[in-house]
Amino acid sequence: MPRVKLSEFRAKTIINNHLQNSYTGFPYDRAQDTIAKIENSVNIERRYVVKVDQGVKKRFKQGLVKLDISRPDKILFAISEWIKKGYGHFLIEEFIPHDSGEERYLAIERTALGTIVHYSKKGGVDIEDYGHEVKKELIKDIEDIKRIAIEIDLNPDILEKILEAFDINYFSFLEINPLVISFKKPYFLDIAAEVDSAAEFFVDNWSSKDFREAATQKTPEELNVQKLSDKSQASFKLVVLNPQGAIFMLLSGGGASIVLADEVYNLGHGEELANYGEYSGNPNEEETYLYTKNILSLLVNSPAKNKVLIIGGGVANFTDVRITFRGLIRALEEFKDTLKTQDIGIYVRRGGPHQEDGLNMMDKFLKDNRIRGEVHGPELVLTDVVSKAVKK
Repeated sequence: MPRVKLSEFRAKTIINNHLQNSYTGFPYDRAQDTIAKIENSVNIERRYVVKVDQGVKKRFKQGLVKLDISRPDKILFAISEWIKKGYGHFLIEEFIPHDSGEERYLAIERTALGTIVHYSKKGGVDIEDYGHEVKKELIKDIEDIKRIAIEIDLNPDILEKILEAFDINYFSFLEINPLVISFKKPYFLDIAAEVDSAAEFFVDNWSSKDFREAATQKTPEELNVQKLSDKSQASFKLVVLNPQGAIFMLLSGGGASIVLADEVYNLGHGEELANYGEYSGNPNEEETYLYTKNILSLLVNSPAKNKVLIIGGGVANFTDVRITFRGLIRALEEFKDTLKTQDIGIYVRRGGPHQEDGLNMMDKFLKDNRIRGEVHGPELVLTDVVSKAVKK
């Protein structure tokens, strides 16, 4: 069950619609929306809350939430400041004045034991200061729901409907903080939500377009790899950790890639690790070539000295090492002059179908081009390729 973050706008829309409440908040996407959307949607006689909607924790304390704002120009100014920090998704909604004593905490989580509810009569941005007052209960029947609702001054029917929306929309986690109860009416001021991404094919109320990442704007290379993965039966992942790093990784297979990345940290070089990612699922030569080009683009543009590229992986079951290494070498050929000029080392450890042909091709490429490095098969302990690379 891959748990992914859902935009706050989509989560609020789902919950309010299920409760048949009106919700007038609207999203702003820097890549798709124009200034006119805000100018046409904002009533100058009302007050608004503007916030970054990218699954960021503790937004208020990071200055990513602005309260009680009027006029489109002020809203646009706040958004422009966040865009400079790399954020691209925002939520604009009406400001709800309230007393802090009206704030409650409510969170629902799906676990192997069942649905667990966390709740407290105190809520708000300082919830961690009195986390010891947050109660936790496994929901077994309607009586549990009634008891929890009454304790936080919420109508039991509303809590029952929230739990119902949680189930039918395949939420994995839903946190409402603060949940404001004013004149017996609930207001969901802030929602953090996660859903089971595998349910996308049979739910109607959300899709992958509503998924959010806390990370700031992706690099062109990350976007390229995402597009490549979306079009392929194979799997490609790339996360840039430090574009100025010295240790770049071109890894195959999920388990091995995690082990190799962890080994970099275990050897005390975590701050130098530039990227994480993997290619798996038997990609063809062209796909591997395109993926490798994006890794190499990051590699040659890093200003670090003594850079190395680790081409690592376990022993594949069905990924053809010969085919994928042809793609790797095609990309390396295009960058070979820069690789030599920058004296970048390449260290290889891989196994699987046709490994001998693939490893021989890679070894020949390094020797013919006088690029420093080593090429190994499964005879080398997986993590040793990392120690060889960082020592050089």
